Amino acid sequence: MIDVVVAGAGPNGLMTACELALHGAGVLVLERRAEPAAEQRANGLAGQVVRMLDRRGLLERLTGSDKPPEPIPRFMFAALPLPLHRLGADNPMYTILAPQRRIEEMLAARAVELGVEIRRGVGVAGFEQGPDSVTVQTDHGHEVRARWLVGADGGHSVVRKAAGIGFPGVTRDDSVSRAAHVGVPRRLVHRSGGLDVPGFGVIPPFRHTRTERGLIAYAPFPDGRRLLSVSDRTPPGDEPFTIAELRAAAERVLGVPLDVGEPSGDGPHMLRRTVGGNTRLADAYRRGRVVLVGDAAHVHSAIGGPGLNLGLQDAVNLGWKLAAQVRGHAPEALVDTYESERRPMAERVVMHTMAQAVLVGPGPEVTALRTLVGELLTDEPALLRVANLIAGGPQVPDTVLADGTRLATLARAGGFLFVDRGGLGRRVPRDRVRVVEDAGPGESLLLRPDFEVAWSSARPVRELRAALTRWLGAA
Repeated sequence: MIDVVVAGAGPNGLMTACELALHGAGVLVLERRAEPAAEQRANGLAGQVVRMLDRRGLLERLTGSDKPPEPIPRFMFAALPLPLHRLGADNPMYTILAPQRRIEEMLAARAVELGVEIRRGVGVAGFEQGPDSVTVQTDHGHEVRARWLVGADGGHSVVRKAAGIGFPGVTRDDSVSRAAHVGVPRRLVHRSGGLDVPGFGVIPPFRHTRTERGLIAYAPFPDGRRLLSVSDRTPPGDEPFTIAELRAAAERVLGVPLDVGEPSGDGPHMLRRTVGGNTRLADAYRRGRVVLVGDAAHVHSAIGGPGLNLGLQDAVNLGWKLAAQVRGHAPEALVDTYESERRPMAERVVMHTMAQAVLVGPGPEVTALRTLVGELLTDEPALLRVANLIAGGPQVPDTVLADGTRLATLARAGGFLFVDRGGLGRRVPRDRVRVVEDAGPGESLLLRPDFEVAWSSARPVRELRAALTRWLGAA
């Protein structure tokens, strides 16, 4: 019997598989597609997920650099500028440019290194639950028995539907998003990297620009691809989406023509039109021995790029907990803390993406609202609040220990970590917690495998034992 079957080999499913295997569980990933998706989807990562990948040694695989990530000086919220440099050391926002297919390739390679089996061309058709196992039926007519099943199979999740978990929310059909890789004449390229549009002005790179008629964004990627996306409320016709339709949408939003053409170079090239959108949140993240992760549990607007930040952090939260259950040394209710901790984060993402959808809408009344919100964002407490909201919350700082070791690098092997700065290491079970003595200043810390603080010496020492019992079980 397999420990865990993961349905779906997208980024969230693969990250879940990596975390499970890193913490000692046997994992089988079933993916309906015979080959990794060729179409372009997400273009990078934004938020605290960047630091999380750094802690697992995965960021270096994407960037080719062993330098720790640095917070970005500015970002956007509903196409309003966020001067994050004003926050100094409190700035929680990180980004990295990387196409989703590259992220999937990296995670798949890491999963295989950790002993995960990935079967492509084999999807989950259904399952039956028993008291201590799940029998998974594949779309090839075979059965696989596992202790747990993780549904990471997207917004149309077969696993979620078969588990009878509701997916309430709202569907909007009053907007149309059009996006494509385009060719850009040299005369339109501004020194900032954006587009210098005659009669309109500069469209900055990697930012949304809103007018009272819609929203436009331009992203020139390091590999030479140029992505143009436009959103407005003009319904499409019955014809297939083309670059000409994208140009027409851009002219409606800008009020002047935008002379872009077909992309050059090797594909795959994005050419996508989306009418409306869904915002939904699963009624429950767990039903018996079935657990949902990523888009199977929540879907929302992509504005600001929160999807992978939310889903990959779901995976890291779930992975060590489910592995501990499989290995038989976890408190009975440990897996339930996955939903109690991660569902509120999804609710916050649903809230702020819906709020941003309103703030980027057309009309003079929205312009007035944007002026007010923009003024509020000049106050640093409000700026920090919004930055933490879109980053996914603050996390443990990447401090450097007295011997020069980065705290983040100690997380690469997974497991619990105790940073001992006061001789309390003797109170920790060293067979299940790695103790690192540090002569530097600061608090002693008990860090969970997902790098959340389980206890610090700012709290009474007597609470350390309670924290160990809560997260590791009885001694």
